[in-house]
Amino acid sequence: MTEGNVASETPVSPEALAHLGEGHIAYVKQIRSEDVPELFPQAPKIAPGLKLFALHAADGTPIMLTDSREAAIANAWSNELQAVSVH
Repeated sequence: MTEGNVASETPVSPEALAHLGEGHIAYVKQIRSEDVPELFPQAPKIAPGLKLFALHAADGTPIMLTDSREAAIANAWSNELQAVSVH
């Protein structure tokens, strides 16, 4: 370890990690329309081959589905959530 780096001796539990950012952070993930039934079972049938964007709570719970990244981010902001993107 180099000077200036700080290491944590206590590992973060999976449960604590799952709650990190809860109620404050949401993430935007690009998905394919073929993945929609698994993430959003209540969604109507969508044509295959489409690029969509899903907004998820920090714990992975799907919040909304849209056809633009900007709309997903706007929805997060309107719900007072900080949006981050994952690839």
